[in-house]
Amino acid sequence: MEKEVQVIHIMKELSGRWTIPILLSLDKSGGRFTPLKNTLQISPSRLSSNLKTMTEAGLIQHLSPFERNHPLLPEYELTEKGRFMKEVALVISNAEYRLNQGFLAAKAWNWPVLIALYYQYHEFNAIRQLLQTVTPRILSKRLGELYEKGLLEKTLITNPRPKYTYALSSNTEPIIRSTNSNLSALL
Repeated sequence: MEKEVQVIHIMKELSGRWTIPILLSLDKSGGRFTPLKNTLQISPSRLSSNLKTMTEAGLIQHLSPFERNHPLLPEYELTEKGRFMKEVALVISNAEYRLNQGFLAAKAWNWPVLIALYYQYHEFNAIRQLLQTVTPRILSKRLGELYEKGLLEKTLITNPRPKYTYALSSNTEPIIRSTNSNLSALL
């Protein structure tokens, strides 16, 4: 149970439109704001907001003027936690390439839901309880979107009360299994 919670917590931390792209591009841009902005094609305010959030989460650190290559230009570098999360981001990117469904991590809760299903949480309330902070509305939306993409299957159970159960599709399960194995190896 402990490993499940760790993997899901990591997936929640990496969910969001810009977290993984920033982690994967920070070193290539030399940690500098403008090259990073240009590489990602992101607005300065959005990048600044994401960098602040990632700094608060302990993924990156803002270098002081004395540590920078140019004292007037902002620079960032990955922390130890950020380097670990970059390795996780590479595993997720590889899995998303194999799933061929686009950038799933761009939407919060996609990956935590997939991992919950891998860990045999098949009912809506069980998934919600495992993910803790997800709202019923967003969980329902993510399950529906993942179902439409063919990444999971849902089955209607009528007794004793009608309800859906969810499972990874036969094409998705081996990819999520190897992804989970790779993530567990990093822990």
